[in-house]
Amino acid sequence: MNLTVNQSIYIHFLKVGSVTNSSVLQIGSTGKMQAISQLYNTGEFEEPAEEAVPQGVTEPPLVPLSPY
Repeated sequence: MNLTVNQSIYIHFLKVGSVTNSSVLQIGSTGKMQAISQLYNTGEFEEPAEEAVPQGVTEPPLVPLSPY
C-alpha cells in the first residue's frame, strides 16, 4: 500500500526548551522512526573537555537566543 501525504505547515511561534545530544525536532510526518544513540570515545579521553570560550564575536546572532 502506497500512501502519499501532502501538507502545508505554517509556524507562527516555535519555542524549543532544550537541545541535547539525542534530541529530535520534527515538523511534519514520517513513516517510521527508530531511536538510536551512540557515544564513541575514539581519542581515549579520560576527563571532560574544558568549557568553550567564544572568540571574535563581533555581531549579534541573527536569531535572538534566550539565556535559559
